[in-house]
Amino acid sequence: MSGRDLLIVLLIVTVWGMNFPVAKLGFTELPPILLTAFRFTLVAVLLVPFVPRPRGQYRQLLFLATVLGGVHFSLMFVGLSRLDSATVAIASQLTVPFAALLAAVAFKDYLGWRRTLGMGVAFAGVAVMAGEPRILADPWPLLWVVIGAFAWAVANIQVKRIGAIDGLVLNGWMAAFAAPQLLLVSWLVEGDSWHRVQSAGLAGFGSVVYMAVMVTILGYGLWYRILRAYPVNMVMPYTLLVPVIGVVAGIGLLGEPLSGPIVVGGGATLVGVAIIVWRRPRLTDQQPQP
Repeated sequence: MSGRDLLIVLLIVTVWGMNFPVAKLGFTELPPILLTAFRFTLVAVLLVPFVPRPRGQYRQLLFLATVLGGVHFSLMFVGLSRLDSATVAIASQLTVPFAALLAAVAFKDYLGWRRTLGMGVAFAGVAVMAGEPRILADPWPLLWVVIGAFAWAVANIQVKRIGAIDGLVLNGWMAAFAAPQLLLVSWLVEGDSWHRVQSAGLAGFGSVVYMAVMVTILGYGLWYRILRAYPVNMVMPYTLLVPVIGVVAGIGLLGEPLSGPIVVGGGATLVGVAIIVWRRPRLTDQQPQP
C-alpha cells in the first residue's frame, strides 16, 4: 500500500473511531434515535440528487434500510446513550463473528477451527465486559448493542445479495428510506422532542453533520476507493483500530472511566475479532462497522 493510501486508511479509521464520543456529545442535546434520523436525512439530501437511481433494487434497499436504520442504529445509539464509548466501540465488533456465522449458513462459507476459536474468544470477551458492575446493574443497554451488531451482520447478508452497487448510491438511497422510519420510531419511543431540537446547539447539530458528512459520505466514499485498489485481506485488519480509537477518544475527550472487566473483556474481544479478520470469510468483504 502506498504511503498516501495508508494515510487515507488511517484517516478513515480515525473518523470512524471518533464517531462514538462525538455521538455521545450529540446525545446531550438530542435524543439518540432522532439524532440518527437527522443524520440519515442529511445524507439523503446530500447524496440522492447526485447519484443514479437503483432501478430494480428498491425493495432490497428498503429492507436494508429497515435492518440498518430501524434496528441497528436505533439499538446501537440508544445503547451508546446509556453506556460509555469504550464498551460500545468494542461490543459493536461482534458484527464480525455474527457475520462469519451468517456467512456459513447463507453462503456455506467454511469456518475452520481458527475462525471458530476467534468467535468463541470474541463472545467470551463481551461476557467478561458484561460482568462490569455498572453493566450488571443495568444489562439492557449492552444487550441492545449486541442485537444491533447482529442486525449489522444481517445487513451484510443483504448487501451481498444486492450485488454490485456503487457505495454512494447504496448509502444515499438507504438513508432516504431509513430517515422516515427513524423519525417514526423516534416519535413513538422518544415522544415529542421538538423542544430539545429548538434548544440544540453545536454539540447536537455538529454531531449530525460529523456523522453524515465525515463518517458516512467521506468515510465510506474513501473506503470503497481503497477496497477497489487493494485486496480486502490487506485493508480489513486496519478496521481493528476503530474500537481502539473509540476507547482512547472516549477517555481523552469525555473522561470516561476504564475498568478492569472492560480492559480484559475488550482485549479478548478484539483478539477474537482479529483472528476472524485475518482468517476472513467472504462476507466481511462488504461493509465494516464504524
